[in-house]
Amino acid sequence: MVAVRKRQKKFILYLVPLFIILILVAVLFFFLKTKDKVKKDSNLNILLVTLDTTRADRIGCYGYAKARTPNLDFLASNGVRFSNAYCQVPLTLPSHCSILTGTYPIYHQVHNNGSYYLWHSQITLAEILKERGYETAAFVSSFTVDSRFGLDQGFEVYDDKFQEDEVIKTFRSERRADRVFSSFSAWVDKNAEEKFLCWIHFYDPHLPYDPPSPFREEFSDRLYDGEIAYMDLYVGKAIEKLRERNILDKTLIILAGDHGEALGEKGELDHGIFIYDNTLKVPFILYSEKNLPAGITISLRVRLIDIMPTILEMLEIPIHKEIQGTSLIKYMEGRKRDDLPSYIETYLPREDYNWSELIGLIDSDWKYIQAPKEELYNLKRDPAEEKNVIDKEKKVASEMKEKLKSMIKDYSSGIEARKKKLILEEQEKLRSLGYLGTAYSEDVSRGDLPDPKDKIDDFHIVFQAKMYEFQRNYQKAIECYDKIISLEPRLPMNYYYLALIYMKMNKFNKAVQVLKKGIENIPDACVLFSRLGIAYVKLGKLKEALEANQAALRINPNYFGALISAGWIKSQLGKQKEALEYYQKALKIEPENRFLQIDYAQAIAASGRVDEALEVYNRLKSEYSDDYRIYEGIGKVFALAGDLEKSIRSFKKALALDPAPETYLNYAVILEQAGNLKEAIYYLRLYLDTTPEKDTPQKINAQKTLAQWERKLR
Repeated sequence: MVAVRKRQKKFILYLVPLFIILILVAVLFFFLKTKDKVKKDSNLNILLVTLDTTRADRIGCYGYAKARTPNLDFLASNGVRFSNAYCQVPLTLPSHCSILTGTYPIYHQVHNNGSYYLWHSQITLAEILKERGYETAAFVSSFTVDSRFGLDQGFEVYDDKFQEDEVIKTFRSERRADRVFSSFSAWVDKNAEEKFLCWIHFYDPHLPYDPPSPFREEFSDRLYDGEIAYMDLYVGKAIEKLRERNILDKTLIILAGDHGEALGEKGELDHGIFIYDNTLKVPFILYSEKNLPAGITISLRVRLIDIMPTILEMLEIPIHKEIQGTSLIKYMEGRKRDDLPSYIETYLPREDYNWSELIGLIDSDWKYIQAPKEELYNLKRDPAEEKNVIDKEKKVASEMKEKLKSMIKDYSSGIEARKKKLILEEQEKLRSLGYLGTAYSEDVSRGDLPDPKDKIDDFHIVFQAKMYEFQRNYQKAIECYDKIISLEPRLPMNYYYLALIYMKMNKFNKAVQVLKKGIENIPDACVLFSRLGIAYVKLGKLKEALEANQAALRINPNYFGALISAGWIKSQLGKQKEALEYYQKALKIEPENRFLQIDYAQAIAASGRVDEALEVYNRLKSEYSDDYRIYEGIGKVFALAGDLEKSIRSFKKALALDPAPETYLNYAVILEQAGNLKEAIYYLRLYLDTTPEKDTPQKINAQKTLAQWERKLR
């Protein structure tokens, strides 16, 4: 009996440490599971930050030793970093459409920049959150995502004002990160107490790479890295703004590149020609102080279409059935461990160059690219995509083709592409931002178009022309455009760019010749008619300019550049009623355009509707209190109303803000009407001394008027 008790005691002594170990393991397991637990919260703010043209492998937390990205690295080390994230198309507009709708391009039907529109039947993240009481605002930094393309759906504030002094948003229509942050910061100060969704779009790493000082000097041999470092600074300032307003711990930050950038791999520079990983793999980081695990990295393949459903699940909002992405919460909690397949595409080669589009599928370890010359890569064994194994792996290739075909069938909406003929001119506005936008033709067939791989030398000619133009080496740029036009005479934008260079050189007659040659080859290219109209205006040929713009509008009645130009010409010809009709159509496209509103107010005043004109001017004055043109316009209105005293006060304010030659001229006329001939002569002389005009009709008439006034004074 004693022996039995001794054995029991020994057994118990053996079990005690075992139980202690089991308890410790259970506690540790519980701790680890709790650590990785995602806490959903319907009251979280959402800050979506998209980094345009940003490669994952140029960020510090993604292993790039030369990077200076402390703020992105902070978010990654204190949040969740996805190391294998893919965009669905390496172009800004369609990629952002995928982010904000959670759907593939084959569903939302936006395939390229500048020639598509996100239709209102698509449901955006902003629309869903706005319905649930969120304040919604977007601060974007390039024309590529201008409100006219439909991405403003659901946003109460959509700040797409790029350059202060632009009549028509041009290919330079972008703004640096500092101005984007400034607008965001002012908005947060007013809305910090509200639940909000805010989207910040930084565009800086885009071609041409031109970071401001001191980044330009510090990264003189790596300007692309300098652009990213500069952008990272303002990512940090956005974090600090949330911390300053005591809302950082109430905010889920989603940071993602919209697409990458080719830096010479496989002959590609820029992005959009090919669909290799250098332009598809992007940084993707989630951060929330209280709601997400900190410092974890997920190597499984995910997609940008997964952003929207992840946000919705975090906010405990049902995921709409049309959403094609997958919530990543289970991935962050370690409950799902499968790579997600992804459809990929680029239609830029087809629509901008008349080369074949590229579509493809990434699934498991494989990437298949459907092209005139098909490609198949094993991304696990060959991450640089150097070995096309399409001929060696025929079974895999066949399976991937079938999967791609099935995916297109399953994920396409069946909706016809709702393409606004937006305006080839607006594709031009994208080109110098890095989008070559060389042509778009609705009748491009899907037949035997060239493989982009076989046309890379032609691409380099156009790319080099763009670089020469940026460097102001116009003669070299002309040589490149002449060469590419001889190779492909039916791409209208090449004539456009060539004419633009001649206009920069003040060779307007030469520009007219180039544009007429382009119109002979492509008679339905409204972009060439519109640019021809501008060239004629520069030559003082208003009748010919009006005819050219009207020809553009016969091809596309909503062509913004032609509308605003035709309105201005009609106003100059004294046909204010017709001018107003053009301006009203243009305002429907771009209601925020300051110059357009000023011209519209001037036409209203000239048609005799003084009170209505003053109402428009006063509204503009409240928003742009330092714009001399507004005060000059008000001065003209008061002069029309016969109140010369108020007119003179307004002109003095205009001259104090900006003593422009044209203002001197108009002020001189008002002073003469008020009987102050001596001062009128003084300002008319100032106009003649400062105007850059040559022997224009206006200047010649002013010289005659000055002589008359001087005789009268004697």
